Amino acid sequence: MSANLLDVFKTVRVILKFDKVRIDNNISRLHYKLTVIVLVVFSLLVTSKQYFGEPIQCHLSQEEGLNLDAYCWIFSTFTVKKHFNGTPGKHIVAAGVASATEKDEVISQKYYQWVCFVLALQAAAFYIPRHLWKTWEAGRLKMLVGDLGSPIVSAEWTAHRKKNLLKYIALTYRNTHTMYAFRYIFCEFLNFLNVVAQIYSIDKFLGGTFTTYGPKILELSELTPEERMDPMSYVFPKIAKCSYRSVGPSGGIELRDALCILPLNILNEKIFMFLWFWFVILSIISLALFLYRLLTVYSIKLRKYLLMAQARHVKRAVIDNIVNQLYFGDWFMLNMLGKNMNPIIFRELVVDLGIYLMSDSRMQQQMIPLEEI
Repeated sequence: MSANLLDVFKTVRVILKFDKVRIDNNISRLHYKLTVIVLVVFSLLVTSKQYFGEPIQCHLSQEEGLNLDAYCWIFSTFTVKKHFNGTPGKHIVAAGVASATEKDEVISQKYYQWVCFVLALQAAAFYIPRHLWKTWEAGRLKMLVGDLGSPIVSAEWTAHRKKNLLKYIALTYRNTHTMYAFRYIFCEFLNFLNVVAQIYSIDKFLGGTFTTYGPKILELSELTPEERMDPMSYVFPKIAKCSYRSVGPSGGIELRDALCILPLNILNEKIFMFLWFWFVILSIISLALFLYRLLTVYSIKLRKYLLMAQARHVKRAVIDNIVNQLYFGDWFMLNMLGKNMNPIIFRELVVDLGIYLMSDSRMQQQMIPLEEI
């Protein structure tokens, strides 16, 4: 791997950093980490001439020696729709490239100037829910957990620290986490809406061909090599035509067709093929996550089961007492703490929380500020 290619990947190394305290879940990280990295790398690759050469190379006849790259880059190339069914090298030069009349329907390729920008904007869109959640979360979990996530029980886990955490969950800030929890759920739903919106925005960008691209790719496996026509050849042709207007000897306007090679489309078609399958998978699991989250809101039984799975070997009566008394937002905060704390510490916290909630004396405890926990 060359040094320049390594520089491409170094530009996204900041995104690769993992926070010590996890304020979200793995599916959210697929959105704002993996997908953002993939889109940024794709955006950089399509602008890298070192690996794919010039994005467009257009010529008339060799005798005239006219290079029309800039002209055709600005005014776009096109293919003729009726010539996608011929045999390349026999009936046509390439898929969609042959002689045409003014009445023939043509497919204009105006996308290639904007692919890198579209991919970069998509990367930014996938990071928006993460930025929004970080702003709303404001480091609360980090303040509560501290160093209690270490595999070895931290020296910070003292009786005073435990007492303060119990007060925070059961008394001082009880029923204050509802907005915290629903903002989190909103950001998860925003992830789902975003990936669906990206599918339809790409479809609009590519002239209505993206949403059906995946099924057409799967249909190719049922055809013989002679019958196969890459569905993205309509959008990402490797060879296309460009109408060139020039002034003739008599001063009149002459219209001639130039042949253009688009080497970057070899990469573009594979990028958007990957994005189709990835976005579909991501939208399905994101929807499943949102539906699961709604179940936790409405199902106390499910919340009890999840807390039992987190705090193992805790008696069912203790779990029932905690979930029955805590509001959804408080349970959600407890669930987030469990994801970031040492399992031994969390189990001890849950057991003592169950005892604490049973005690009538908790109502006389002095309220404490969050910063002192």
